[in-house]
Amino acid sequence: MRKLVWKDLSEAEKRGVLRRPAAERALEAEGAVRVILDDVRVRGDDALRDYTKKFDGYDPQKLFLSEAEIDAAEDGVGSDLAAAIHTAYANIRAFHAGQGYKSYEVETMPGLTCARVATAIQTVGLYIPGGTAPLFSTVLMLGVPSQIAGCPRRVLCTPANKKGEVHPAILYAARLCGITEIARVGGAQAIAALAYGTESIPAADKIFGPGNIYVTLAKSMAAQEAGGPAIDMPAGPSEVLVIVDESTPARYAAADLLSQAEHDVSSQVVLVAISAKQADAVMKEVEVQLASLPRAKIARGALANSLALVADSLDEAVAISNRYAPEHLILCFEGAEKYRGRVTNAGSVFCGPYTPESLGDYASGTNHVLPTSAAARAYGGVGVESFQKTITWQTASKAGLAAIGPAVITMAGAETLEAHARAVDLRLKENKS
Repeated sequence: MRKLVWKDLSEAEKRGVLRRPAAERALEAEGAVRVILDDVRVRGDDALRDYTKKFDGYDPQKLFLSEAEIDAAEDGVGSDLAAAIHTAYANIRAFHAGQGYKSYEVETMPGLTCARVATAIQTVGLYIPGGTAPLFSTVLMLGVPSQIAGCPRRVLCTPANKKGEVHPAILYAARLCGITEIARVGGAQAIAALAYGTESIPAADKIFGPGNIYVTLAKSMAAQEAGGPAIDMPAGPSEVLVIVDESTPARYAAADLLSQAEHDVSSQVVLVAISAKQADAVMKEVEVQLASLPRAKIARGALANSLALVADSLDEAVAISNRYAPEHLILCFEGAEKYRGRVTNAGSVFCGPYTPESLGDYASGTNHVLPTSAAARAYGGVGVESFQKTITWQTASKAGLAAIGPAVITMAGAETLEAHARAVDLRLKENKS
């Protein structure tokens, strides 16, 4: 991690240090992703099988898992993990239960009624990473809100091992969420299948879920095409910003930084301390904990992209965070609650020294599918609303048309759109006769 004093940086240097390191890698991967998207669009299931064999080491004769394979997952989970998954499911369900667009109707003028009707997105694709870590927790984060929203068709795609087996915890969590269509295919090719549809996998109206640079690019590229699917949000490698003061145990902050650094070498973690002494203490503790971390190699790769910034005060530290707009923000100090109204850009906030980011990743109830790469300036995390859309309705009686019609004719005329005006005018004239 590089240590820098914020006040010593020029404006250009501040912009530079807060820039995500993964942007350059994305440019290099675009060509490969484009080839995969185009190939799956043309060859469908055959292309999926070829890429699965090439990248994941197995040849899936049947892309979807059978009901028996899903049912058998319960035996491979174990009672402790099953209980933990049920706890997480209950908390996530409780937190999300109050979410969702609500239908309503308003009479804007006598005889003119306008309504907004909430409806579930019909077919959604749920992508669950399964490479270096099988993220069965993400099944809950996508499965629960889509279940509450009432999406009629939910198709889950996740890579399998070289025997074509999907991690049993992924299958167990999926069944708990009522998901029955599970395809053993991953990577950009899975996103292509969900974007365009193949002989086996239906085209999704919207695609959800995190993934590596290839998955992320495939989602954004497919979404940009005419008629392409919507996606949950712009996303990239996982990230966290941790703010500490003299009250923060260095070991807590170091553990929080490493909990994100172990995700991927492209991840970025940022420490903001209000003294150089505290920054040094946390960085030293990071090295101590790294020595016994099973995924130390991955974490070191992420730390090479990472920063330790020294701020003059907690207020300046929060201002830095708002500018960075982190996916995860940890206010790892006593009295953090008073900053609730001052944090404007963050995917999810973890308040106080006893609230590690790991709680939100698994079981506190909030959603861990969050905006990255500064997208938190305009996006929030996934919720029930993400799986819904709204349709507006309007109904005018003859009296309602008479009341609103003259204003519409005037406005249409001012915009020189005569046909718009005539559509109203001819009805008004007929109603008078």
